[in-house]
Amino acid sequence: MRHLLAASAAPYVSLQAWLLWNVVLSSFGLGYFIYGKKQAKALPLACGIGLMIFPYFIDQAWALFAIGGLLLALPWLLRT
Repeated sequence: MRHLLAASAAPYVSLQAWLLWNVVLSSFGLGYFIYGKKQAKALPLACGIGLMIFPYFIDQAWALFAIGGLLLALPWLLRT
């Protein structure tokens, strides 16, 4: 039982790292939000809102990086 608790605690982000990544991802989110609002484009606007909100609900490192990377890349991959 003890090794299960130790193994499950490893992928979680520490508080300092979570705060740092929250600020970084939210900064990109604010940039996408402003760009989407000024250019009247829904995808960057939605990704910006998502980047500013989702880190508050994620506490695992792999999920934070995967969702953050997807939301950062999505406007570039689907641009018209």
